[in-house]
Amino acid sequence: MTNTAPARVEGLPRLHAQRRILIVLVAAQVLSGAGLAAGVTVGALLAQDMLSSTSLAGLPSAVGTAGSALAAVTVGRISQARGRRPGLAAGYLAGAVGSAGVIAAAVADNPVLLFLALFVYGAGVATNLQARYAGADLAAPAGRARAVSTVLVATTLGGVVGPNLSAPTGDLALTLGIPYLAGPFLLAGAAYAMAALALTIWLRPDPLLLARTLEAERAPAAYAQPGDAGDQPHPVVGRRPSGILVGVLVMVFTQLVMVAIMTMTPVHMHDHGHSTAASGLVIAIHIGAMYLPSPLTGWLVDRYSRLTIAAGSALALLAAGIVAANAPEDSVAPFAVALALLGLGWNFGLVTGTAIITDAVPLATRAKTQGLVDVSIAIAGATGGMASGLVVASAGYPLLAIGGGVLALAIVPAVVATARRR
Repeated sequence: MTNTAPARVEGLPRLHAQRRILIVLVAAQVLSGAGLAAGVTVGALLAQDMLSSTSLAGLPSAVGTAGSALAAVTVGRISQARGRRPGLAAGYLAGAVGSAGVIAAAVADNPVLLFLALFVYGAGVATNLQARYAGADLAAPAGRARAVSTVLVATTLGGVVGPNLSAPTGDLALTLGIPYLAGPFLLAGAAYAMAALALTIWLRPDPLLLARTLEAERAPAAYAQPGDAGDQPHPVVGRRPSGILVGVLVMVFTQLVMVAIMTMTPVHMHDHGHSTAASGLVIAIHIGAMYLPSPLTGWLVDRYSRLTIAAGSALALLAAGIVAANAPEDSVAPFAVALALLGLGWNFGLVTGTAIITDAVPLATRAKTQGLVDVSIAIAGATGGMASGLVVASAGYPLLAIGGGVLALAIVPAVVATARRR
């Protein structure tokens, strides 16, 4: 299949097409946000219940994140070849299939099937993140971070509602003869399937294909310059290969720290007598903080230096670790504050890193490169999820929290070094 825009796309004004694309992406993100939040809330608890082991409670997060790594590559390659619409729809459909597999594993009380299903379920998480790139395809460089943030903030509604439906969906699951903790995956499966359907029907024009068409139309003018340099291509201002490295580093460290602390917070709260509803509320606040500040973050990144906001992400993550490590075990509020800071730090890092990467990569290889970048992010998340349970089992939750905050500071010297080179 050739990389051409659909029929009649060429006549659409760029801004009109961008508005339509953002509306569709926002709708899909609301749905997928509910899907990913449901799994975050009870995934670790379900594994702990089936395996009777706290040390392995971080394994579902690690397995799901490993699955998201494979999905990131696959979605990126499909998007590179055929456009964002089929790539994103395929990823969400895989997330729906994985959700159904988790329910089947819980009914059969089969840990092997559970981890296999969670691996597939990770595709939904990866696709939710990949959608942010689609929002930036048609955006002008000066407004790129704001376009990314518009897509991200849409996840807030589903992400906040999803965890708070843990108890009702658990009750529904019991009514259907399904284990209580598998209930949220009923919501996840339906949400991911509807997100795939919405993109398949309404994501037209395809943002990546249209962006390529528009760039091809501008290419002759860009290459035809007077004088001796007229036969030579002119580089695109602002695209720096070094930007890929620093963008990846920012997103990798924020993902690793966020997943590690987030994964074990519900387990830590459960072990100290807090209800599923309480941990669901904390996770809902966390996910809200991950996405709700996005419009402000996008404005800050576009208005001020990307590198300045990247450094801010490290400081927010450090503050989250300090608060979580010192939180009284019988109080919900400090955990909510800590995970709100954790979500904010992640948001700063993701919006900044995405803008840096998109600035640095040309359209010809954009989707494929972005998929590979998200593999690194997924691997970091898998590492954080796997290590979190082991650290808590051997040294305790406070050490995990403070250690994660300190680790996030590795972003700062990288940002300083990049700023000096520029």
